[in-house]
Amino acid sequence: MVDQPPALHTGRPRWSSPLPADYVQLQVPVLQQLYHWDCGLACSRMVLQYLNRLNDEEFQKAIRDLRLTKSIWTIDLAYLMRHFGVKHRFCTQTLGVDKGYKNQSFYRKHFDTEENRVNQLFAQAKASKVLVEKCTVTMQDIQEHLSQGHIAIVLVNAVLLLCELCSSPVKYCCFLPIGQKCFCRNPDYQGHFIVLCGYNKASGSVYYNNPAYADRTCSTSISNFEEARTSYGTDEDILFIYTDS
Repeated sequence: MVDQPPALHTGRPRWSSPLPADYVQLQVPVLQQLYHWDCGLACSRMVLQYLNRLNDEEFQKAIRDLRLTKSIWTIDLAYLMRHFGVKHRFCTQTLGVDKGYKNQSFYRKHFDTEENRVNQLFAQAKASKVLVEKCTVTMQDIQEHLSQGHIAIVLVNAVLLLCELCSSPVKYCCFLPIGQKCFCRNPDYQGHFIVLCGYNKASGSVYYNNPAYADRTCSTSISNFEEARTSYGTDEDILFIYTDS
């Protein structure tokens, strides 16, 4: 863990204009997920380490206290941020579970057992001081957030998200450690969490940490990122994280 806050690289001084900078690449630690289901937890670990708040023992205790299992929703990550006192804002298109997901292969296995649990978390969010809003987020909103040194966890459709820097893209049907065999079929939707850490207006690129990897920051076009994050199944979920927590 570093002693100083991670560096912020921007195309112009932060105080010179209310508009987002032309270029931002935040130095967010890259941490790899351990299983096919824990990408959201790996992203949360990246966030906490970026904020100098990651303690493995406390993190494992938080997972137990919040009763997080192999089915992790964005609302779970919002509660996790609240548990650690991290200032956040969870934006989504659906305040609860979209019943239309019941027949999607990605959600089908856990849908019946998870629907009530997730809806209850949404219902209790305000009382639990978890900030949730039904709202539409634009790319300019995201760039403005990043230009201030803040980061975000985003739910994307991994089937659609394509990194322009990776010579051998991750097989989208699963994210398993080396040595574990994948038995899943090619779905239309594969929910996956990533950490947004920058953008380049000149090249029209977005930078993000993909927990499927442990050794790189990925990049894709803004149009590809928008397609992946607004795909049916994501609810356009984005969890904004603020450094001034």
